[in-house]
Order: sequence, then structure tokens, then C-alpha cells
Amino acid sequence: MPKRTDIHSVLIIGAGPIIIGQACEFDYSGTQACKALKEEGYRVILVNSNPAT
Repeated sequence: MPKRTDIHSVLIIGAGPIIIGQACEFDYSGTQACKALKEEGYRVILVNSNPAT
């Protein structure tokens, strides 16, 4: 898929509050998505409403 030149910023919405003991996997996947998009040159905003992390 070709990179779109009209998109400069990406908003990633995290999983939010989850059962205790499962949050770190979802937080990790969100941060990995951020890293991958930043490497492609996008400005990345991660919103994760999880009070445990």
C-alpha cells in the first residue's frame, strides 16, 4: 500500500481500562504501533485511558 502524502498525524486510541494483569500486552501493542508509524515519518498521538499504566 503506498504511503499517503496528505496524512501527517495519526491518532491511536488505546484499549483503555482492562482486567488487571492484561493491560501491559495492550499497552505494548499501542507503543509498537507508535514506533512503527514514527519510523514512517508520521506525527503520532497515543490516547490510552488506563489509570493502571
